[in-house]
Amino acid sequence: MTRRLRLTLLFVATTFVAPAPVHAQQVDLQALQDEAVAWLQDYLRLDTQNPPGNEILGARFFAGVFDAEGIPYEIAESSPGRGNIWARLEGGDEPALVLLHHMDVVPADPRYWSVDPLSGEKREGYIYGRGALDTKTLGILDLAAFVALHRAGVPLKRDVIFMATADEEAGGAYGAGWLVEHRRELFDGVGFLLNEGGGGEKVGDEVQFGVEVTQKVPFWFHLKTVGEPGHGSRPHTSSSVTELIDALARLRAHEFEPRIIPAVDAHFKGIAAGQPEPWRTRFQDMAAYIHQPGVLHELQEYDPGLHTLTRNTCSITRLMGSDKINVVPPEAGAELDCRLLPDQDPDAFIAELQSVLGPEVEIQKLMGFTPAVSTTDTDLYRILKDVTLENYPGAPFVPQVQGGFTDSHFFRDLGIVSYGYSPTATPQADEGGVHGNDERVTEENVRRGVAMTLEIVRRFAATRGVSDR
Repeated sequence: MTRRLRLTLLFVATTFVAPAPVHAQQVDLQALQDEAVAWLQDYLRLDTQNPPGNEILGARFFAGVFDAEGIPYEIAESSPGRGNIWARLEGGDEPALVLLHHMDVVPADPRYWSVDPLSGEKREGYIYGRGALDTKTLGILDLAAFVALHRAGVPLKRDVIFMATADEEAGGAYGAGWLVEHRRELFDGVGFLLNEGGGGEKVGDEVQFGVEVTQKVPFWFHLKTVGEPGHGSRPHTSSSVTELIDALARLRAHEFEPRIIPAVDAHFKGIAAGQPEPWRTRFQDMAAYIHQPGVLHELQEYDPGLHTLTRNTCSITRLMGSDKINVVPPEAGAELDCRLLPDQDPDAFIAELQSVLGPEVEIQKLMGFTPAVSTTDTDLYRILKDVTLENYPGAPFVPQVQGGFTDSHFFRDLGIVSYGYSPTATPQADEGGVHGNDERVTEENVRRGVAMTLEIVRRFAATRGVSDR
């Protein structure tokens, strides 16, 4: 009997609290967890910083695993080096499930890290590396569950698709967006998708979980002002630069109207019990408090991620002026990262933005997505909740609105129910590693996450009557 066919589901004491039993057939769970840790370290060592991306390195990494397992797969490059990969376990006729993550990561400056950002180093219970939280660990958890189902030969009532894409950090045009446009047939028959965007947060000894069901809509803009150029020694009363500065000052002082949409209201109510006062009381009915003097400013200081869910926002992120210090330029520019509440009318928002900036500012839309909300009335959502609470009893578990964006919007536009969820409980102190320094994940989260992901996928995709020995 081969190793893959041997029934050796082990629940061995390790450094973490053992999760609820994972009823998978013929899977050596501890060996799978060991593999996942090693896979993650190897994956973190691949330089897929975007720009330039070079996600083909990640695609080849997964291809190597699939080759060893005898799993068919396909790789497509949307542009040289911009690799995407997917593999499918075939099952019954029920709508397929996609396990999605992105292979690209944001750049990391090694001068500000305590370890090499591409080292995958293990230290004191943590695994370090750019992408450890966003989203290479999620990809490895998906991979482990996918491979385990294949090894065990679990009969499936639906196809399960592993998919790793390029370019999410820059909008997805070379990744998920490209696949939807150029390989639309891949998503025929797909009904559900699991992606980044939700998961657990550990504050002290308390853990709270959420599932992202919708997100604020990103709208990125380029602003341009035009004025009389000249020599820096002879300033005019007005120039392209001063016009731009004045317009940005008006935008900085502008407060977009706060409002609590239903999905955000459910989010606040769901996490209220775990908050200190006065937030416990306020979150029970945030719509009644947001117009009180000082409350939104206090919320921004308390939790910027929650504050952003209460209103449209714009961040001034880039500035362009003269390429010489002694030249007043004929044009000046800026770029804005604006995030709209899901029910916001885009044309009305642009009109408001123009009125704030003034008629002398030309606004060009660089990117804008469409809003969509995934229902929580599904078996998949219930399974996510059940498995989470079996492993984290008593933890709050709520639908969430994501302040940032993920690739899920591409698939919601196709009518695919898409959830942002990771079976990990990230310590609050480590969340700054996302796009920050010393990004890291606990080995405990990796090991527990393997067991939870396998159980979630098995419950949702395996046929009835599969033995749970």
